[in-house]
Amino acid sequence: MAERLQKVMANAGVASRRASEKLILAGKVKVNGQVIKELGVKVDTDDVIEVNGHLVERENKVYYLFYKPRGVISAASDDKGRKVVTDFFADQAERVYPVGRLDYDTSGLLLMTNDGELANKLMHPRYKVNKTYVAKVKGLVKNEALKRLRTGVDLKDGRKRAKGKAKVLSFDKKNETSIVSLTIHEGRNHQVKNMLQAVGHPVKKLKRETYGFLNLDGLVSGQYRELSRDEVKQLYDLATPAH
Repeated sequence: MAERLQKVMANAGVASRRASEKLILAGKVKVNGQVIKELGVKVDTDDVIEVNGHLVERENKVYYLFYKPRGVISAASDDKGRKVVTDFFADQAERVYPVGRLDYDTSGLLLMTNDGELANKLMHPRYKVNKTYVAKVKGLVKNEALKRLRTGVDLKDGRKRAKGKAKVLSFDKKNETSIVSLTIHEGRNHQVKNMLQAVGHPVKKLKRETYGFLNLDGLVSGQYRELSRDEVKQLYDLATPAH
């Protein structure tokens, strides 16, 4: 995906974006052997960039869909020595980090990338990306509880009411548990657990099944796959506000 030259230079550590613009205007930058003296030029990953005769080394942008297991921290490191999501990508040349987080005891779909711009956009609350979770909860969930989840429940964080699309997938009357699907577009801390707790059904097990149009099809826990160019484009489209 083409990006502005000064942004690519800044991301590669050449200089700040403002300083990179000054280098371009001063004729210090070449793209594919041609001197660039104007702002607004866009470059692709295979374009060769030189600054003052020195080649700019760029890190390839990578995008992965990861099936996070339970008992793994959604972080690049952990001071307690617990397993983290980046441990699963140790054989990859590029350093990646998670887009958002899933709780230690929650499994499911997690995006991993080194594209900070996309990650920040996807995590911003105004870009409403739907996420579907499947939860095993205590008790037999009745219609009244589903109605409250759909219309909104008050959480203890003092912010506006949280709501989502909710439905029961199955019951286990013997063990008095239910399997519930809940789709939300926010990402408050422990939101799904807190919403279900608020309607009287504490979560026993939780998994994120979808993120926007993406799902876990073809993966088992601990596996990942690279996103296609089309999927990356769709994610950018999701994170672009409608006018």
